Amino acid sequence: MLFYVYVSFAASSSPLSPSCLLQGLFHLNAMHRAGDVVLGGLFQVHFFSVSPDLSFNSEPDQQAFCVSYDVLGLRQAQTMAFAIDEINRNSKLLPNVTLGYSLYDNCLTLGVGFRAALALISGQQEEIMLEENCVGSPPVLGIVGDSSSTRTIAISSVLGLHRVPIVSYFATCSCLSDRQAFPSFFRTIPSDAFQVRAMIQILKHFGWTWAGLLISDDDYGFFAAQSFQTDLSLSGEGCLAYVEVLPWGRDLPKLKMIVDVMKKSTARVVVVFAHEGPMINLMEEVVRQKLTGLQWLASEAWSTAAVLQTPELMPYLGGTLGIAIRRGEIPGLTNFLLQMHPDLHYNNSNENSLVNQFWEFTFRCRFAPPPAGWVENGGTLCTGEEDLQSVETEFLDVSNLRSEYNVYKSVYALAYALDDMLKCEPGRGPFAENSCATLQTLQPWQVLNFTTSFGDQVSFDENGDALPIYDVMNWLWLPDGRTEVQNVGDVKITTFGGEELRFYEDKIFWNFDSKKVIVCSQNCPPGTRMVRKKGEPICCFDCNSCSEGKISNDSLDCFSCPEDFWSSPQRDQCVPKNTEFLSYQEPLGMCLTAASLLGTFICAVVLGIFIYHRRTPIVKANNSELSFQLLLSLKLCFLCSLMFIGRPRLWTCQLRHAAFGISFVLCVSCILVKTMVVLAVFKDSKPGGGASLKWFGVSQQRGTVLVLTSVQAAICTVWLVLSSPMPHKNTQYHNNKIVYECAIGSAVGFSVLLGYIGLLAIISCLIAFFSRNLPDNFNEAKLITFSMLIFCAVWVAFVPAYVTSPGKYADAVEVFAILASSFGILVALFGPKCYIILKPQSSRSTILFPPARAAIYGAHLLNSHRWEGDLGRSKEYIDSYSS
Repeated sequence: MLFYVYVSFAASSSPLSPSCLLQGLFHLNAMHRAGDVVLGGLFQVHFFSVSPDLSFNSEPDQQAFCVSYDVLGLRQAQTMAFAIDEINRNSKLLPNVTLGYSLYDNCLTLGVGFRAALALISGQQEEIMLEENCVGSPPVLGIVGDSSSTRTIAISSVLGLHRVPIVSYFATCSCLSDRQAFPSFFRTIPSDAFQVRAMIQILKHFGWTWAGLLISDDDYGFFAAQSFQTDLSLSGEGCLAYVEVLPWGRDLPKLKMIVDVMKKSTARVVVVFAHEGPMINLMEEVVRQKLTGLQWLASEAWSTAAVLQTPELMPYLGGTLGIAIRRGEIPGLTNFLLQMHPDLHYNNSNENSLVNQFWEFTFRCRFAPPPAGWVENGGTLCTGEEDLQSVETEFLDVSNLRSEYNVYKSVYALAYALDDMLKCEPGRGPFAENSCATLQTLQPWQVLNFTTSFGDQVSFDENGDALPIYDVMNWLWLPDGRTEVQNVGDVKITTFGGEELRFYEDKIFWNFDSKKVIVCSQNCPPGTRMVRKKGEPICCFDCNSCSEGKISNDSLDCFSCPEDFWSSPQRDQCVPKNTEFLSYQEPLGMCLTAASLLGTFICAVVLGIFIYHRRTPIVKANNSELSFQLLLSLKLCFLCSLMFIGRPRLWTCQLRHAAFGISFVLCVSCILVKTMVVLAVFKDSKPGGGASLKWFGVSQQRGTVLVLTSVQAAICTVWLVLSSPMPHKNTQYHNNKIVYECAIGSAVGFSVLLGYIGLLAIISCLIAFFSRNLPDNFNEAKLITFSMLIFCAVWVAFVPAYVTSPGKYADAVEVFAILASSFGILVALFGPKCYIILKPQSSRSTILFPPARAAIYGAHLLNSHRWEGDLGRSKEYIDSYSS
């Protein structure tokens, strides 16, 4: 199909030539067998290749020289030959069709593998006559291979243009699942996408969160690293200490640098997505630097590589865990391998026989003609009669067939597809006009039209991938120095699409302490959160304590506690916040309560004294009705302070300020009326002043007190209706406390309430002040003035103290102001009177009423209250008192 690519130059340079010559002939290591239909194969039979001289000073040699023979690669090639031989002997599969094969060595090099693929689809004939039918090898209808993702990507990109089916047994790159880019690609090995997830499952199972990653310098390594880093980050199960790329060649400075990084890192787990060749070079440097104590985690590319299981490497690689292809059984393969014999005439061809090279490698001999000096230096010649059973070679060990089993399944996949095509009934075919393909007209692209399930042999998904399942292998280092790779588990896709990992941990051989895997940073304790270190992997972090009010249980982040909760001292749990309010149980609350009850009790005692001595001149002369009202209002003032103590509730918040405001207005109103009566009486004693007394009778006094109190009641009502005080949980004062307080609702309402009380108090104080210079130094006015000054001083000091006091102390300040002002009025107005009433007659003096003014004031009061008895008799009481 790509024939014209190779002959275009020759045809254009020689237009008169009846034939076309190949641009060049590839000299490849190969195995061939003729057949009606030929399947191609690409295998890694050498580890390395030596590139030809590319200076172009002379004609370049297109053949890279392959070195380091890989007997496992030959076993894979021979497995394909065995599968084709088995199919040819099967009368039910492809009857009357003989399969052949052309197998090439890729030498683990892209250039060699690509040349081999082109040779498979275009042929190796040096000259083809254009006038005649093509002669030579039959067309290759499908290729089994390649073993490397990089080479498979390159080959599939070209062969996919012509829809040549390629079934790989070892290319795992997840990028090959793209059906648009690689429409004719299939594989019998799971994709790296699943292998990566399986690796992460192993890390998660053992709690290994801190690991290094080594990859090969090709698409297999790069795509695996990209997928591994992405999935590991999304899983949150760990992170990578370093990512290093292994060179293909023996780049000693690069290898030394990589081993130095591994040695300095605290990561003891090393994940490796690489092939055997780069691992061999790496382990040489590991041995040189004596880097032990590592837990290796191997990808399927080298997890069962016998070339690494040597006594020299086992002190370093012992205990390795790896993902391996599912092992399979191939009956009859051993006998087939023993029947293999070299071709004594291979030197007559342009291709080197892979079997002959194996024979020389195994028996340490050379076929004739030998290299110069071989015989002279004691070398032996190969006869072809050597006995394979007489030597110990891994080539004959079929107890652990993994990649070979995938080769076996790949051949059968193509065979079943071809058989399906050839069994097509005319008129029911899948092609144009329901036609079928014939053996003579069969094209490679037609083989792709096959059913993707072949019984128990193999099955593919919609991306051409095999259904994933892996064995988990462990490198057991036996006491006698031998190595045994044992199966310790498996990982597969479950019916629900997840990964299922199964381990037999009691069988695992550890070469280091698996329970003490060093991490970059220890897990943060509860109450702290992880803070990443700048420029470091995500597993390297500091542990910072959560701030107040926040906790952390998972160490990832701190989160705030609910509103009514606070963080514990360890920041690991939320605990209920302490509540704070002016309580009856605390000392401050007890003192204020005691003071309130004491004030109430004193008011009751004074009231009792006044009631008991109500007929005495001093009680009668003191406007007893207003005195009784004043004592009752003071008692209410003392009692309303109790509503500020205790846990705030809706009814207490609404009632406390209303009761406080109305009680104090009632009290101040009584004092105001009393003051106005005193001033009116003294004006009445002057010539022309009698008219003012008619405005201060009993009814007028009661009405004035009622009207002034009703105004305050109206203010409280409007306040409670429009913006009522409500209980409030305040956390602004203390984050770890809930301060229960009463939100005033409307600052305007509270201000008007206090302002009205203050206005009445100021008026009373001014009137009493104006009465201070009454003749004979009338003491009642002075006492009222003094009490109002105390009242005003207390409430003027209250405002800034209330505003600046937090929480319960604001309530305490208000209670203290209520009690202080109430005690001030009680002591100032009623203290001297009670003293006079309770003292013996001989000790009484004119403390309150000098003789002249007392007689006038008392007469007015007796007249206004209409006491029993005539005025003359009342005057006798007054005169007797005054004397």
